Amino acid sequence: MKKMILGLAFALSSLASFAKDENVSQKVLDAFHSSFATVSQVEWANGSNYYRASFVYNNKHVFAYYDLDGQLMGLTRYLSSTDLPLNLQTSLKNDYSDYWISDLFEAAREDGTTYYITLENADTRIVLKSTGTLEWEQYKKFRKV
Repeated sequence: MKKMILGLAFALSSLASFAKDENVSQKVLDAFHSSFATVSQVEWANGSNYYRASFVYNNKHVFAYYDLDGQLMGLTRYLSSTDLPLNLQTSLKNDYSDYWISDLFEAAREDGTTYYITLENADTRIVLKSTGTLEWEQYKKFRKV
């Protein structure tokens, strides 16, 4: 009886995890599972021409973006400033010490990795971008009202 209850519980939990995948094409699911077999907490969202999987991989929240044919378009993940390359960390300390970090993420695509960071002070919000490991460039700047 105990084995039957455990088996039923496992079957129900498997069905619940697959229920979230019902609106995702099989091509995309196959591509995702072949690349990320050991992830947990997978949730899917779909846009007009892409699918987004959010999941936990190596204790980090990651987002994978797929086109409708199942091709991986890119990955993003939130970072801590200590996860940045050392040159970018140093640049932040030297050039933006009067700001605090309100958002930081990494976008990885086939053509390389880009870092985006949002810095704020009482008057201004700045978004910086780095396509390498050496320096930041200003991407956007806003005056707070």
